[in-house]
Amino acid sequence: MKTITKESIRTLALGTLAMLLATGCQTYSNQNKKSADLWRQGQVKAAAAEFGAKAAKEKESKDTVIWRVEEGTALRADGQFKESNTALAAAEEKVNKFDEGAKVKVGSETVALLSNQATLPYEGRAYDKIMLNTYKALNYLQLGEPDKARVEFNRALQRQEEAVEINKARVEKAEAAAAKDEKGKEAADKARANPKLQSQLENNFAFLDKWQAEAIYKNPAALYLHGLFFMAAATGPADLELAKHSFDEVAAMTKGNKFVLQDQETIKQALAGQNPSATTYVIFESGLAPARDQIRIDLPLILVGVPKVSYVGAAFPTLKVQDGCLSHLEVTAGETKETTALLASMDAIIGREFKDELPTIITKTMVTTLAKAVKTYFSNKLAKEAGGGLAQLGSIIGNAVYDASTNIADTRTWTTLPKEFQVCRVPTPADRKLQLGDGQLKTEVTVGEGTINLIFVKAINTHTPLIVTQVKLK
Repeated sequence: MKTITKESIRTLALGTLAMLLATGCQTYSNQNKKSADLWRQGQVKAAAAEFGAKAAKEKESKDTVIWRVEEGTALRADGQFKESNTALAAAEEKVNKFDEGAKVKVGSETVALLSNQATLPYEGRAYDKIMLNTYKALNYLQLGEPDKARVEFNRALQRQEEAVEINKARVEKAEAAAAKDEKGKEAADKARANPKLQSQLENNFAFLDKWQAEAIYKNPAALYLHGLFFMAAATGPADLELAKHSFDEVAAMTKGNKFVLQDQETIKQALAGQNPSATTYVIFESGLAPARDQIRIDLPLILVGVPKVSYVGAAFPTLKVQDGCLSHLEVTAGETKETTALLASMDAIIGREFKDELPTIITKTMVTTLAKAVKTYFSNKLAKEAGGGLAQLGSIIGNAVYDASTNIADTRTWTTLPKEFQVCRVPTPADRKLQLGDGQLKTEVTVGEGTINLIFVKAINTHTPLIVTQVKLK
């Protein structure tokens, strides 16, 4: 029988670990790579099919919500508005169950502390829920069902109001779960005081300081579209007042967007009984919202009884800004030439929410990682003291497999959202012809019948064709 040496144990353990890293537990960003690549290439139909296949496979899993919203966005870009709403409705059904009380309990959070936060169900973040209902509303408009669009716009507005309290409750729940592990929390606090760790955290997350959304968790684009709908589809003064309130909020957040200021004037005139002139609105979705990635940061293992282990690696989520978007869109309507202006930065909205959540993420990740490191150390130590050999080999391999498979960050995020929402409004020209963009991405659109028309333009990046659709609001 072949002798089991220390070197053979080490070689086999490392080989097993390498195999696991190649084929084992993957982050969402890795699972999503094929779909995301198709989306970035502008192959929206193929991306929709790929997202749909993933969503069907994960329809009852912890990742149902994230795959369904990705599928819904891709289907909308492909002009499959009914199918898009089916996917978004499936996501919302799960979201509502979480919001109505069937949320993950502290016990489940505690289980996650022994593995990683990616093991918890994806419940949807505040900006997800707001955009989910906004996209559903826009789909209903393009399906010719304004009454259903009205319901969805109101639901999006309600989610804006609920967002702060929902996020506060989520953070409190996560902190309560971490606090239940007193020893782990104490170890994390001690490690956090380490100057080297403080420096690593600061270096890796200082970029978040540049994102300061004007209103926490609120999305000016969703509010603006709410106002635009209720102005155009008003059934009475109450609707016009709703529109005015939304436009006023957006004006306060965008500070100087001339098109929003023009809408404030238009809604005042409407409240005074004056009908709006023929106007065409262009909503421009440019680029890609931040993706989540993972980074490794070494944590100091400041614990009695673990003399040979000074640092242990932990996987933390981070935001990865997506470059390569069109900075603006030129709109020509007869003799009028305008340039779209920023309405909402998804970088800022998502970055702000990530920044607010980050302290809890760091604490939970540290508690998890340190607890696993101590468990691994003493498990291997006991196996060695019990005689080594196969027992030690089994302990090393088993712990290596478990630690590697659970040392991943939660990188789930809605990757098909745009980087920015921009807006432009122009008087509808007599020939109803609009020229959009310039250079290689220039296209002409014939505006349909109606007094108030809405043109949607999406540019995934600077190399993909413009995706253009439109709807009559009035």
